[in-house]
Amino acid sequence: MKKDIEIPAVKDVHVAIIREWNEEFLDKDWNAYILNDRETAIEMTMVVSKGYEGDRKTSIMRHNIGVVDAKSFKKIEVVQEDVLTLNNEFYVTFYADNKLYEKRFVFNKNSVTEANLITIPLIEKEGIFAS
Repeated sequence: MKKDIEIPAVKDVHVAIIREWNEEFLDKDWNAYILNDRETAIEMTMVVSKGYEGDRKTSIMRHNIGVVDAKSFKKIEVVQEDVLTLNNEFYVTFYADNKLYEKRFVFNKNSVTEANLITIPLIEKEGIFAS
């Protein structure tokens, strides 16, 4: 029965968009990262990302991130500047402690801006956390 299904809460796993210098294009890019602030690794990590607002939608992107070690991070994707005018969703699924975890992280439209930047722990660069 549905009442017997345990859905564990995701703690200490985050998605952030970081503003970084791109040596190839000599400009700054927005890059999405998954951060694992847990004391243990997360495994079989999958991220599905999309942008949307009403009828406007981006392609759905699927990323197999694999293992993200404890207190570390991995890059998910580059986020194009024009996509930031949409709501951006990152649906994260992973295994840890012999359980399946999942969480939806959202960056609301126009929330990823230079004015909203903070220092992101673990990465120690400026960026924005998803809600």
